[in-house]
Amino acid sequence: MIRLITALLLFQFGSPFLLAPHPRPTSLLAAAAPEIVSVPLAEGRNYPIYIGADLLDTDSETLASHAKGNDVLIVSNTKIAPLYLSRVESIFKSAGKKTYICVLPDGEEYKDLPTLNMIYDEALKNGLDRKCTFVALGGGVIGDMVGYAAASYQRGVDFIQVPTSVMAMVDSSVGGKTGVNHALGKNMIGAFHQPNCVFIDTTTLSTLPDRELKSGISEIIKYGLIRDAPFFEWQEKNIPELLSRNPATFAEAIRRSCENKAEVVAADEKEAGVRATLNLGHTFGHAVENGSGYGHWLHGEAVAIGTAMATDMSARMGWISPSLTTRVQKILKLADLPTELPADSPMTTEMFLSLMSVDKKVANGVLRLILLKGDLGNCVFTSDFDDDAMKQTIDHYVNIIDAKKQAAQN
Repeated sequence: MIRLITALLLFQFGSPFLLAPHPRPTSLLAAAAPEIVSVPLAEGRNYPIYIGADLLDTDSETLASHAKGNDVLIVSNTKIAPLYLSRVESIFKSAGKKTYICVLPDGEEYKDLPTLNMIYDEALKNGLDRKCTFVALGGGVIGDMVGYAAASYQRGVDFIQVPTSVMAMVDSSVGGKTGVNHALGKNMIGAFHQPNCVFIDTTTLSTLPDRELKSGISEIIKYGLIRDAPFFEWQEKNIPELLSRNPATFAEAIRRSCENKAEVVAADEKEAGVRATLNLGHTFGHAVENGSGYGHWLHGEAVAIGTAMATDMSARMGWISPSLTTRVQKILKLADLPTELPADSPMTTEMFLSLMSVDKKVANGVLRLILLKGDLGNCVFTSDFDDDAMKQTIDHYVNIIDAKKQAAQN
């Protein structure tokens, strides 16, 4: 109840942390036909990803057409709702849909079952049936939670992704992985549930805080490392343009990321094999997120640290060249992403090992990791790794924390 009241008050009166639109080049305002990336799934369940500037203004009929029933429940959070909710609501109202609103508190710490119940409460209170459509308006947390609510409400209803963060646009909104966190593990409660469409209006990035923008870039870097060497080489040249929010550069990065994600999802929708490689750095990173307390690190920041750790471990086993290790460190730092833990981090070797033991990629009690192997653009998903190398990597990063603490005391 307290969370609900807080969310409603923030939505009505505003938040001191809301951003005005970020200054952006005039070219971002120019309307153009969206690019469309298809996610080809079995049994004709293909769905489109629309990518373009100002799509909420110029292509609203397309968005509305993907809501099949008469009722639409739009779910957002206290940060995004004041910026875009009224515009999205008007799109569905203009199409003759009856709309309902649910505004959740903002933050990874609210990606939990009590907050999820707010979505169910709104749907049940208004008698929404199995023909309704849920709309996720926000970043990765909103997309994951709304997707899981849609997967489980009346055993499954339609939903649409309208991502407003880099992280959601290039990764979490595509592929149907949904879920919530548990105190003992990140995303341990969830389901696979594909959206009707993903509608990416790149103009919404103008209101994204710099820290969240950088966090999302970590997922862009991932695609180049695990499967698309030319894309990684493109990133090495264009990270500064992404940080400056160049519209053409960002549109290219989003398109190429979505194409990579769509190909992997088409090959392995339920993550039986190759799709797991999209989680490079996530096992280490999830341990950092959980052990530090949800909300302390943004997901992409934790993944950046995890990617540095996975690269370190790969190098210790001789699976990649020292030059690739250097390139990974360089691009993460160029993107202003963390590559190690700070002096105040609570992480210990024991915490890493304990939290990694309950990762979703554990099977039959055996931990499997995504590690780099071979030339740039290649990786493996395997349990056949050197345990000593993993422990050496963890010890190395924990020792960095200890060294920083000692230096601060001197």
